[in-house]
Amino acid sequence: MPRRRIDGVLLLDKPPGITSHAALSRVKRLFGAAKAGHTGTLDPLASGLLPICFGSATRFAQFLLDADKRYTATIRFGVSTTTLDAEGDVVATRPVTFARPDLEATLARFTGAIRQVPPAHSALKFEGRPHYEYARRGIDVPRPPRDVIVHALTLVAWGSPDAIVDVHCSKGTYVRTLAADMGDALGSGAHLAALRRTRTGPFAIDDAVTIQDLERMDDEARIASLEPLDAPLAAIPKLVVNARTASALRQGRRPVTPAIDGRYRLYGPKGECVGVGDVAGDRLIAVRLLPWDTTSLHCDDHGDAP
Repeated sequence: MPRRRIDGVLLLDKPPGITSHAALSRVKRLFGAAKAGHTGTLDPLASGLLPICFGSATRFAQFLLDADKRYTATIRFGVSTTTLDAEGDVVATRPVTFARPDLEATLARFTGAIRQVPPAHSALKFEGRPHYEYARRGIDVPRPPRDVIVHALTLVAWGSPDAIVDVHCSKGTYVRTLAADMGDALGSGAHLAALRRTRTGPFAIDDAVTIQDLERMDDEARIASLEPLDAPLAAIPKLVVNARTASALRQGRRPVTPAIDGRYRLYGPKGECVGVGDVAGDRLIAVRLLPWDTTSLHCDDHGDAP
């Protein structure tokens, strides 16, 4: 199939055992898409929601990268590994002596604004190379702690040594670091045994399709499975602008607008998505605009601002 232009968002249920890049490549090939990108890496161990933006929807991918996430995490206490997950080598084993109340109290301690040291085996870069390359060679490199927010940790099930936890967190949160840190706090050590992403921003895993689903579909059904290209903006208030204002934004100007200060997803008078802009004072400032030839494409009407 020749490469073609497709605009929209696919909600993919990534299987465990493959990288996010490999999943993207398979999906891109199935659609014959000229341009596509995923919106937040899942480790090979992990499964679950991996939104993939096609064509002009890639302009809005950053809003999903920045969005809160939810995961179902299986944490195995008593065993620590080199990678903080099940793919690493075991470095220590300790008895699991704590009870459920101790675990619940520890979950509460790790809720809210916390600081994390990223794993040594991560894709973060130091001097242009990912941390995992240094870790595989036994070289320590600086890993400055990062501020993240854990909105909620809910214990779904507990049967020693495994806990299943629903994790609602900000972007940049490493769930395997969370697991290891909680294991240290409880005196047993721990690693992340399994991980499934269940939500990214406005999208939920219940609406996702698998690669096998896509392989069984014909081309028309695959295209019909896509969300509109502006779907990543659903949580942002809506602002309708006239044609003159839209043109001014595209020319790099900051037109006057009566809207109150804040961020908006922008639509033209015919319902076409223009992009995203910020209102500051009485001025509308472009944040991310669609190309001229995209505004005629179908966009979903998510309703007026709440």
